[in-house]
Amino acid sequence: MPEIRPVLIDNWRELIDLKVREDQNHFVASNLYSIAQSKFGDEYEGHWDLYPFGIYDDEGKPVGFLMYAVNFSHPTHQAFIQRLMVDEKFQGRGYGKFGMKWMLDLFHADERIQAVGISYAPQNKVARKLYASLGFEETGRIVDDETEAMLKLR
Repeated sequence: MPEIRPVLIDNWRELIDLKVREDQNHFVASNLYSIAQSKFGDEYEGHWDLYPFGIYDDEGKPVGFLMYAVNFSHPTHQAFIQRLMVDEKFQGRGYGKFGMKWMLDLFHADERIQAVGISYAPQNKVARKLYASLGFEETGRIVDDETEAMLKLR
């Protein structure tokens, strides 16, 4: 069964080697950028703490990367799915959905999180379909040239 592991000193290098297909490069920041960003936080509509993780297959091989952000005082959403990527060699095998469900289970367990936000390139039809299947609804807002969607938990 796949598993999620935190980014640590012993695995960050293997996670930065993961790559999406060339035609997907404009959809997601590099894992190296994301890991660096996680060390310094994010200041969009208040301070967000970022938590990066690797997605591993049942043999312990890295296949993807995810990162979520939390800001419990944000008025509209207290969690944000900052990154989700699956290496080009492992796409279409359910690892992205596995990572999303892992994050959503985490958010459901935390009573402080009322809603979860996510954003994606408007032309990324695969992402739109996945997020809609998990209950995310587009808000009509465009944030940094990306479509914003929300999932109300409570």
